[in-house]
Amino acid sequence: MTIALIAHDAKKELMIQFCIAYCGILSRHTLCATGTTGKQVAEATGLRIQRYLSGSQGGDQQIAARISCNEIDVLLFFRDPINRKASEPNEMNLLRLCDVHNVPVATNIATAEALIMALERGDLDWREIGNPSI
Repeated sequence: MTIALIAHDAKKELMIQFCIAYCGILSRHTLCATGTTGKQVAEATGLRIQRYLSGSQGGDQQIAARISCNEIDVLLFFRDPINRKASEPNEMNLLRLCDVHNVPVATNIATAEALIMALERGDLDWREIGNPSI
């Protein structure tokens, strides 16, 4: 499975801690992330992460393109709904694309933990069955 990681600035540390906690599960999957998030998570965990541009430079749009091509199976997007900066990724486009392409998405740590546990149990294997080109 391919898992995309995005975090608004105020949620980057939470994403790092989440990835440290679930490093064993995440290491068995292909990971990609926006630039800064990917760099910080990789440095903290040693996970191999394909990094795109930072969100402000279009990294979120690169991930959106992969969602549109059905190349992302899970999106973990830790967003700050209260203090979002104008330069941070636009969540509405990403969430819409996840809805269009039936990509499970978590926007907070509670949902992310539920998705990671479902992934570990094999509850998301239908993504591979329904998308044989992945």
